[in-house]
Amino acid sequence: MLSIVVCVKAVPEPKAAEDLKIDPVTKAIPRHDIPLEINPLDRNALEAALHFKEQAGASITVISMGPPPAGDIVKECLALGSDEGILLSDPAFAGADALATAYTLAKAIEKLGEVDLVLCGRASSDGATEWVGPELSVFLDFPVVTMVREFIQFNGSSWQVKADIENGYRLVQVELPAIFTVTQDLNSPRTLSFSGIIQSRKKEITTWGLKDLALPANTVGLAGSPTIVSKLEYVESKRECEIIEGSLDEKLDQMIGKLVEAGAV
Repeated sequence: MLSIVVCVKAVPEPKAAEDLKIDPVTKAIPRHDIPLEINPLDRNALEAALHFKEQAGASITVISMGPPPAGDIVKECLALGSDEGILLSDPAFAGADALATAYTLAKAIEKLGEVDLVLCGRASSDGATEWVGPELSVFLDFPVVTMVREFIQFNGSSWQVKADIENGYRLVQVELPAIFTVTQDLNSPRTLSFSGIIQSRKKEITTWGLKDLALPANTVGLAGSPTIVSKLEYVESKRECEIIEGSLDEKLDQMIGKLVEAGAV
């Protein structure tokens, strides 16, 4: 039976965008008091894992790194059909860039023991670096295929996938254990069911911190992040609106004249 890990990120809900604030010291977005949701592309990764579980049998462990409220995201993954949920939560993990995030996730995956498959969304909706999957492959010494849009063969130890590239796609044969980052074209994620919610009540979320992973504090979070935001500036965008009056022909003439004056045509 396959042992699958799905890396899931808790990201701010789009409707909470206006409430987002940036810490002036750490230059990071505090996530303790804003509504969170599962990163959309991570839903595609989870759906792929659930499909493999239904087709060939698998054990699915979801790992997420974030503040305590991110535990609700892990709980939702359990309700969707995951078997185990692990939340990496510790003040020392705060402010991590992609490298420090991948390092912490890799150490958690190593702590699990033998793993056949690691699935991630191609990117997160808040950072969109697309680096975590490839960096995980370096720390775990697993082959990685990014931008996977289709699993063509997923039986045995050698899998074949179709992955997007600029102006086309590539067919890749890869030996497990491996890491795949997936696109939204891979599948249509399922929604929560009442039975899934009921079953998830029996499942416990495991929380691991710095001591559980036996990591030095200077290798994780902001302290372990080589990416530095040196300066932030707020840019205020202002637009002027002018209402053009008259008949349709008059409006068109005025519009063309203004475009000519502006050098747009």
